[in-house]
Amino acid sequence: MTQLIATISLVVFILVMLGVGAFSARKAATMDGFLLGGRSVGPWISAFAYGTSYFSAVIFIGYAGMHGWNIGLGSMWIGVGNAFLGCWLAWKVLAKRTRRMTRTLDARTMPEFFSARYNSRGMKLFSAAVIFIFLIPYSASVYKGLGSMFSAIYGGADPKICMLLVAVLTGIYLVMGGYVATALNDFIQGIIMVGGLIAMILILVYSPQVGGFSQVIPRLEAVNPQLIDLTGGPSASFLLTNVLLTSFGVWGLPQMVHKYYAIKDESSIRIATIVSTVFSIIIGAGAYFTGSLSRLFLTPNADGTPNVVGGFDGVMPTLLMEALTSNVFSMVILSIIMLLLLSASMSTLAAVVLSSSSAVSVDLIEDIHPMISEKRQMQWMRLLCVIFVALSYFFATMNISFIVNLMSFSWGVVAGSFIGPFMWGIYSKKVTKAGAWAGLLSGLIVVGGAMIYLCSTIGFAAAKAFAPQMGVSAMIFSVIVVPMVSLFTKKYSDEFTTKVFTYHEPKVINRV
Repeated sequence: MTQLIATISLVVFILVMLGVGAFSARKAATMDGFLLGGRSVGPWISAFAYGTSYFSAVIFIGYAGMHGWNIGLGSMWIGVGNAFLGCWLAWKVLAKRTRRMTRTLDARTMPEFFSARYNSRGMKLFSAAVIFIFLIPYSASVYKGLGSMFSAIYGGADPKICMLLVAVLTGIYLVMGGYVATALNDFIQGIIMVGGLIAMILILVYSPQVGGFSQVIPRLEAVNPQLIDLTGGPSASFLLTNVLLTSFGVWGLPQMVHKYYAIKDESSIRIATIVSTVFSIIIGAGAYFTGSLSRLFLTPNADGTPNVVGGFDGVMPTLLMEALTSNVFSMVILSIIMLLLLSASMSTLAAVVLSSSSAVSVDLIEDIHPMISEKRQMQWMRLLCVIFVALSYFFATMNISFIVNLMSFSWGVVAGSFIGPFMWGIYSKKVTKAGAWAGLLSGLIVVGGAMIYLCSTIGFAAAKAFAPQMGVSAMIFSVIVVPMVSLFTKKYSDEFTTKVFTYHEPKVINRV
């Protein structure tokens, strides 16, 4: 019965996603339409596109299972930080100025922005290379956890089948409808994510193992008093590092700031800010809260790790199969949760692939062949989307050690490279080309330098555990070094900066 209900839900889900792709095809006939939806995307769709791109299946299976089990309720601070720092504050600080300047500069991608803002072809090529090298491996990580959940529902089925489904479905609707299809599907997927998570929390909380919301704290305390320590106890520094990395990191990720390019008008930004923040509170804090409840359902090994197949990645699938297979209603909820995980992965994958493919088709190919026709460029764009989705699936299933290692550092390298020159670029007329270059190189220098040092002293396996600290350090360094270097290097002319910072609201049509 569980498999039947899950299969029916899956078929309906697939048909809806494909239908949205077909519906959006007419809006993706031009590069501007394919990449930005004609810069006319509404606030609710923009907000859900931002939120669903933020949270992939990794948060539900990997992070929530591990951090919820180890830290308990204190792990919810990661979700809260993501909501208020990664969503609310990011929209407040970046959205309006990003929207204005990218329209002034006619920039459709992050590399195009750097090229026009700093009058540098080299920055365009460098940032495109960073996106291509580090975001493609990162996209492979969004499959994490899907296989274990799929295998749990379908009795040991090959996890690669689920990964392939995500890859194929994402590739089809992305190629058909571009950003519009992605954004509309993100809206639908976001509703599934919110509804599925709320239902999951209610069923788990009112199960006999928990006994209601009033019993959550007493029962977790009985297992281990540290599980109710909202400061994180011994894990306080770990929590702070992860809050900073996952919250401020999105300020410099091209697939996230891309949402500001496409929003239709400034009045929509206020609504999108509120909606994306509420969405993130529910998804972020809710996921870690659910992970904390796993300590009331599952037994630990002698070393304190969960006694489940797959280790920490098996915590959430085992928890859900134990709690949600007792009756038809709970099985329906389980199938919705399966769609929740698919939705989270597909939305993140689509956003990353769109950024990665545009880095080649728009920023590299257009630079090499400046006279390329838009039709030909569109063909390259769609082809590259297919290639990059295929590569993400290949990297996720083949477990190539070099690619796996890149995944560990990709977030820190990309965010550390882009956050300084991007943030200062939209605010300050005093940023110089040398200052921007210093910021762009921060991710590689800080993360790469730290890796070389740690590998030589404690070994690579131990060094990977410091990836979050490396990423945070790279972002801080990037934000500081841009204005510092700009103080002592050649400034842009007043004529150039006036042109960059002068904005006139264009007429918008074809709203989405």
